[in-house]
Amino acid sequence: MHYYLDFERPVAELEDKIEELKRLADGRDMNIASEIKKLEKKAKDLRADIFSKITPWQKTLIARHPERPYTLDYIELITEDFVELHGDRRFSDDPAIVSGFARLGDTPIAIIGHQKGRSTKERIERNFGQPHPEGYRKALRVMKLAEKFRKPIITFIDTPGAYPGIGAEERGQAEAIAKNLQVMFSIRSPIISVVIGEGGSGGALALAIGDRVLMLEHSVYSVISPEGCAAILWNKNDTPVGQKEYENASEALKLTSLDLLNLGVIDDIIPEPLGGAHRSHEQIAQSLTDALKRQLDELTKKSYDELLEDRYRKFRMIGDLRVTEDK
Repeated sequence: MHYYLDFERPVAELEDKIEELKRLADGRDMNIASEIKKLEKKAKDLRADIFSKITPWQKTLIARHPERPYTLDYIELITEDFVELHGDRRFSDDPAIVSGFARLGDTPIAIIGHQKGRSTKERIERNFGQPHPEGYRKALRVMKLAEKFRKPIITFIDTPGAYPGIGAEERGQAEAIAKNLQVMFSIRSPIISVVIGEGGSGGALALAIGDRVLMLEHSVYSVISPEGCAAILWNKNDTPVGQKEYENASEALKLTSLDLLNLGVIDDIIPEPLGGAHRSHEQIAQSLTDALKRQLDELTKKSYDELLEDRYRKFRMIGDLRVTEDK
């Protein structure tokens, strides 16, 4: 049973009919296969039409879809021999960030990513994917280990932002994020960062200083959420903002993968199955694996000095009008 977003309702109705026909035919002498095929084609065509016209706000909703694969799903699907490492060696472990070592094919890698959680209990335990400072310090500890043992680093980004609670601020949230930004520029290992869902603010950027920054097709990446942006700009006289303002903010933020590719903020887009990554975990995992292997093949041919120079230049050029005009 899939969870459908509001704009997918026409497809949901068709797919419900298909499932009902399949249940009716199960174990009975009924020849309705042709009717089911017609409905399946109609549903696929309708979904393709809907997804050819989705708005940035609708992409934001897809990026937050509760059935979308998370970091641990990708680790299970695309890697082998994963060994998770815990703790920042200062305060505690942060379940909102998963980190450790694994193998991608024949290549040993360090892998780090936000983890939101599926069930209500797990979401609370993982703080809905909003890391505390110890999460970022744990991530940096694993990156330094990867550098020491000369292993490539892959980061998966999927967070609404770093946790803004009092305890997190008291333990140095801003400093932890800033430290990650600083040190990632000098890590002498290839770094590939992938936005797999929602990339929010500094909480996302703290894992996103990569030699290659990729995005899944229906992921989003921005300095603030559409809701936060709308509240700042249009919340007047205690009048609550709504979907119209969220849509306007999403459009203005240029947070989609295509927008960010055109602006030179990211390097490539990984296509998703029709309807989003949640429609086929195996298919998106294969596309992600292919993209990662391709990027690793390119990056591992460079010297560490070349990597650091290219990484520095890449981020210095973001926002340069000469670059965006050339595109």
